[in-house]
Amino acid sequence: MTDVAVLKQEKQQLIEKMLMMQKQFIDHEHEHGISGKDYWASKDGLLANFRHEYNDMANRVVDLAHQIVGSSR
Repeated sequence: MTDVAVLKQEKQQLIEKMLMMQKQFIDHEHEHGISGKDYWASKDGLLANFRHEYNDMANRVVDLAHQIVGSSR
């Protein structure tokens, strides 16, 4: 597998995980509601590290996309 293929595979896996997280978030919101405090400061459950983890993955996807095409941020 080429380096680009490996990068594309990692990017795809991250995108799939992000989509799964979005679905879990929406399902949780529909079932329980989410307050601003829960979203920004929750220390347990689904939302405990949600924003941080999702943001890290989104940034990695952007970095991978740049690596794949040979550009930079």
